[in-house]
Amino acid sequence: MELVDFTPYSALLGGVMIGLASCLLWWTTGRVAGISGVVGGLWQAVAGDSAWRLVFLGGLVAGGIVAALTTPDRLASTLDRSLPMMAIGGLLVGLGTRIGNGCTSGHGVCGIARFSPRSIVATITFIAAGVVTVFALKTFGGVA
Repeated sequence: MELVDFTPYSALLGGVMIGLASCLLWWTTGRVAGISGVVGGLWQAVAGDSAWRLVFLGGLVAGGIVAALTTPDRLASTLDRSLPMMAIGGLLVGLGTRIGNGCTSGHGVCGIARFSPRSIVATITFIAAGVVTVFALKTFGGVA
């Protein structure tokens, strides 16, 4: 197996930044940095609870814009999927985050860091489902 674009320093820096951002959110708001929960909370009318959510999501968008402007080659994609297939995939991910009561960022980053048994099981389930899905698509679905 050949390692392509192996970037341990930038990966380490990114991981540290995600960890620090998650800790900062936890310390300042007592909230977990799970994207599905942050977005889902915007649709629930709780007075005074949307400002931090909008700032958090604005930071995600701003980070993407900065990355696109500074290193556009890193964001290039060769994914060749139809819009309907991607929409179905997005809906299934959203459904999974509702059923699993959280997403990979909430369970995988924050939950495991807090030694939450529920988050550990959820993260193992996410990974296993991804492995099975890729295997099935490559084996039976004709996806290269």
